[in-house]
Amino acid sequence: MLDVLDRSAFESYTDSLKTSNSVAFRAFKRALESDSTGWNWAFTRHRFKLDQRVLVMGILNYTPDSFYDGGRYNGLDAALERAECMVSEGADIIDIGGESTRPRAQPVSLDDELSRVIPVIETLARRNYLISIDTRHAIVAEEALNAGASIINNVAGFRDQEMIDLMARTNAGGIIMHMQGEPRTMQTSPSYTWATGEIALFLSQMLDRLNDAGVDEQRLVIDPGIGFGKTLDHNIELFRNLSLLKGLGRPILIGASRKSFIGGILDLPVENRLEGSIAAAVIAVMNGARIVRVHDVRETIRAIRVAEKML
Repeated sequence: MLDVLDRSAFESYTDSLKTSNSVAFRAFKRALESDSTGWNWAFTRHRFKLDQRVLVMGILNYTPDSFYDGGRYNGLDAALERAECMVSEGADIIDIGGESTRPRAQPVSLDDELSRVIPVIETLARRNYLISIDTRHAIVAEEALNAGASIINNVAGFRDQEMIDLMARTNAGGIIMHMQGEPRTMQTSPSYTWATGEIALFLSQMLDRLNDAGVDEQRLVIDPGIGFGKTLDHNIELFRNLSLLKGLGRPILIGASRKSFIGGILDLPVENRLEGSIAAAVIAVMNGARIVRVHDVRETIRAIRVAEKML
């Protein structure tokens, strides 16, 4: 349910959108008023019924500058050991990234990104692990799929036509994430008329673009992009209104683990945000998320399994 402040923002945003862009207004209303819920996620040989349990995606950053674990798992042996640890703790998916997308991160070359992620993916794929490639680049995504990844986690939200074309000619799973701007600038005064509405509209439009390209929506998951071009208040608003995104009819993924908004609430550095991250994951599940992307797999799974029994 929307509280008084969000109800006012909702009404103001919809009135403005109705006047300025009738096509977008209809898409927005469809997104929020649908009564469908995305319980199924099906791609390649994988079929998940997400009404039965929440999936946990373990984060593996092969980067020198990620905001929490940058440099910790550089090197093939260290990365493989970390992946094995997360799988042993219960991770359903290993999400591998070779370029940091933290605020103000500098881009890396395609060669560097590929050299980091492909050997890890090839090795883990031989162990039959479910692998996601976290990348903004279609070339990296395609090479990762060829190496054994099954999911494209695209922080740019498939705004790149090459990414859409890649999804259309493969059977990979896809994660559509919202980001205002790009990593170097996204936290420079992010601004919305109403964050929930604008993000819902973006996700709805991207679902339509992928569907128009021939991508079965059963392969797709949506992610509102916590911390990607959002202030503390925007992030809190998204958690509070997360259930509204269920109207899009696709499973919701939330990646809030150890992010700066938790530090903003608790006034704690990244290494002391475990408890806040677990709380955020549980709240996300209570409000409709069916996949959580986390650094701390074992602790998060224990909390979520308790929460599932109580919902």
